[in-house]
Amino acid sequence: MTKHHHKHESHEEHNNNHHSHGDNHHNDHETHDHHDHHDHGSMVDDFKKRFYISLIVTIPILILSPMIQDFIGVNWEFAYDQYILFGLATFIFFYGGWPFITGGLSELKSKNPGMMTLIGLAIFVAYGYSSVTVFGVEGKGFFWELATLIDIMLLGHWIEMRSVMGASNALEELVKLMPREAHKLDEQDEVVDVAIADLQHHDQVIVKPGEKIPVDGTILDGESTIDESMLTGESVPVKKKKGEEVIGGSINNEGSLTIQVEKTGDDSYLSQVITLVREAQESKSKTQDITNKAAKWLFYLALASGLVTLLIWLMVGSSFEVALERMVTVMVITCPHALGLAAPLVIAVSTSISAKQGLLIRNRANFEGARNLHAVVFDKTGTLTKGEFGVTNIIPSNGYDEEDVLSWAASLEQNSEHPLAIGILQLASEKGLELKKISDFESITGKGIEGKIEGKKVNVVSPGYVDANHYEYDQQQFRQLSEEGKTVVFVLLDDDLIGMVALADMVRETAKEAISSLKEKGIHSVMLTGDNKQVADWVAKQLGIDEVYAEVLPDQKADQVKEIKEKKWKVAMTGDGINDAPALATADLGIAIGAGTDVAVESADVVLVKSNPKDAVSLIELSKKTYRKMIQNLWWAAGYNIVAIPLAAGVLAPIGIVLSPAIGAVLMSLSTIIVAINAKLLK
Repeated sequence: MTKHHHKHESHEEHNNNHHSHGDNHHNDHETHDHHDHHDHGSMVDDFKKRFYISLIVTIPILILSPMIQDFIGVNWEFAYDQYILFGLATFIFFYGGWPFITGGLSELKSKNPGMMTLIGLAIFVAYGYSSVTVFGVEGKGFFWELATLIDIMLLGHWIEMRSVMGASNALEELVKLMPREAHKLDEQDEVVDVAIADLQHHDQVIVKPGEKIPVDGTILDGESTIDESMLTGESVPVKKKKGEEVIGGSINNEGSLTIQVEKTGDDSYLSQVITLVREAQESKSKTQDITNKAAKWLFYLALASGLVTLLIWLMVGSSFEVALERMVTVMVITCPHALGLAAPLVIAVSTSISAKQGLLIRNRANFEGARNLHAVVFDKTGTLTKGEFGVTNIIPSNGYDEEDVLSWAASLEQNSEHPLAIGILQLASEKGLELKKISDFESITGKGIEGKIEGKKVNVVSPGYVDANHYEYDQQQFRQLSEEGKTVVFVLLDDDLIGMVALADMVRETAKEAISSLKEKGIHSVMLTGDNKQVADWVAKQLGIDEVYAEVLPDQKADQVKEIKEKKWKVAMTGDGINDAPALATADLGIAIGAGTDVAVESADVVLVKSNPKDAVSLIELSKKTYRKMIQNLWWAAGYNIVAIPLAAGVLAPIGIVLSPAIGAVLMSLSTIIVAINAKLLK
């Protein structure tokens, strides 16, 4: 799994989320270009402080403004009052407006004008013009408009940064899952508390009931149920016993466990999840690029419409002051914060939702394309099936019943490590059978196994052994089972054939549901496997899969995916990695099943934490919803401009309707808030 992002804890996603506001949101924090989360928090506080201080200074500005006094019909003028007004406005311009001025300059420097340039332009023009009126040029200053505009802009940014930060908190939440300390057993088996960072591979730690498991490891002693819901989304606590693996950050419910440390630091499951989530937040989205282009064009639109407005008002004979006020208003109106927020917020929310669901998105652009899929290709073993043998049929003979056959077979197999033995024992334990005591167990190469149980000779043998010794059995039944790709073993009791047991790789229940959901969506399902045709067909029939490619070698899987793509189809590939890597990379969307294994996660765009094929369907749903939210947000942001710019320019001035800069700014902040709320509504 990837680790290369781990070293720099600089949450670039904040920079990315603010990309459309210039690469460095506020250059008074020049040094914090790669600010970590803590700095981001202090930036939020900085905006909050600037907002409140500016708001307080705005009150005397409003009281001293001649325009406001005219409006409420009072006259509080006194000597030099305009100079005091100028002083207060200058303070607000430089203190409150500083982030916008520096932000705008850095955008212009990088020849990439955007939000900050727009705001900077508007406040600069307003301040410059009003200052000139104080020192002798004929006209009415509008410092009050400058002040209210800066207040509202600061408020908008503060709200925006808070919501962006909230959405990026998914990472912090994951980091918090990790306990800080562990109870380590030293050489004398004494318990010492050590920091997690000091644990080494193969150290032993004790985890008491109710505690968080500190690291990924294997249980050496004890059994318990473990709540992994925060990590894998699996709501039911999982029963774990000796020899099974546990994940750091999950919660031990009732028993006390001794655990051997297997993975520490960057290799641990949780660290890998955090890395994947971070990559997801950093990976640029196609929709985000549309947004960034839009912000740039709006800047040019602001300049153009501002100048045109100025010229037209002057041409129809208005005073320069009126024309200038219209121009300023247009320039203010043209910068919809909402646009810079539309995509990043939705992305952040959808990333954190998907992480909670156990879908880790590594490549945003390909994930967004998932809404247009035509076909989903599944690898068989380990994806559609569990990759472990289970008993499918027991056919007794010579007067014995199914339970007898299973009981003798399981009693003999209890000493065997073979995958088939595990399947037989699994069924016996499900049925609650008591296993008999065994003596003289031996394995006969190529034939099977033999042992003495209750004084009788018991064998579990291969079809070859039965044929060589000319036993009678139901040939037709045997052939049918073999054609279904099942492995058949025979059970002998004192050299008497008492039955046959058929085993097969068990199909995942969730795979059936996944395939039928895809059918409802009109998406074609394909199975790709290296297994023989009979096995593949049997599994496909159980699942209702549309198309099967069997006996495909690992290196041909990618070609098979290419072939499907040649139909001009968008294809997703779902596999458990190792031999599926090239195919995962070839598909339009690579979905790796089962994070935390040695999956070729590198080549996948999305990782499904719970090896559940149904998550591939959830993924397509989330992709559609995410895209829909983004487009809604872009329309909210842009739609506001479509209405506001002409009003600000004074199209309706002849009938007495003119939009003031302050009202314009209020409307704009409203559209920002609507966009933020809309993003949060993504479920």
